[in-house]
Amino acid sequence: MRAMRAEKFSGYEALKLVELPKPTVTNGKVLVRITAAGVTPLDHTILSGDFHIPEKPLILGNEGAGVVEEGGGADLPAGSRVMFWGTYGAFEDGTYCEWIAVRKEDLCLIPENIDDVSAAGIPVAYLTAQVALPLAGFRPGKIVLAPAIGGSVGNAVTQLACALGAKHAISSTTSHAKAEKSKALGFNEVIDTSLEKLTDGVRRITDGYGADIIIDGIGGEVLSEAVKALAPGGSLITLGYSASRKTTIDVTSLIVSQTSIRGFNMFSQPQAIVADSWKSTASLLQSGSVKPIVAKTFPLEEAAEALRYLVEDRPFGRVVLTI
Repeated sequence: MRAMRAEKFSGYEALKLVELPKPTVTNGKVLVRITAAGVTPLDHTILSGDFHIPEKPLILGNEGAGVVEEGGGADLPAGSRVMFWGTYGAFEDGTYCEWIAVRKEDLCLIPENIDDVSAAGIPVAYLTAQVALPLAGFRPGKIVLAPAIGGSVGNAVTQLACALGAKHAISSTTSHAKAEKSKALGFNEVIDTSLEKLTDGVRRITDGYGADIIIDGIGGEVLSEAVKALAPGGSLITLGYSASRKTTIDVTSLIVSQTSIRGFNMFSQPQAIVADSWKSTASLLQSGSVKPIVAKTFPLEEAAEALRYLVEDRPFGRVVLTI
């Protein structure tokens, strides 16, 4: 089979197209023919040598979609369309290839109204949103801020919060063009930070109250500014660093309003919680309450260019490899 494999962890040039044996099904795994693979910032982090030190070479790709070929049993017969996420592409070979053996508990049937390309970019963002919001104390009527409307997590959290009954589901962008695009797509509470500060925008939308919950996948100065937008007793979950791994926080923003910050790692979540999140996500997708957005697709052999496009061009929506 064809696979895009990181021969070492030193940047784009280390990603090579190789021919490998088709995996066999063992230990109860399910053989999936991959049709599309999501491209994520984690893939870039690993390829750049900034993650844990995995064994090399490594096939990248943390999420994907495809068709069951073998081992799915009566509930996932051959031909079933599935999407999946797990430790793939980080602690074991991932989805930048034509076939993969997947643990059955990592699979979810793709709703009929969702195509494979869209499905490939769903797992990481929407599972993260489903798990992080309750951890932050979400319930209907709360005000949620998820910076970066064009990013995977920012967009998924914003859509999910709205679907679940948030009083306000606020996001942001540093790009005026993205702000205009977000309005055209129906996102009516997006702060254009080229025109006003994030905190000022949140206060404007909420009549001075602030955000009860912030899910931040950006880090850097965005996180620093977001902390100031928390309402009294609010909570912030940090789970990404695409802007920067370092930030500066004015601790009085936490002390005066008695707010809190916690980190989040999707790999550490219990399987039962992930399973429940899959069910909720599939239901919302099927009803049309949330709609994944794909910015651009690339063929498998252009995986390095796809990663470069994601990281350097910062598109509005997901980047997906077609296989």
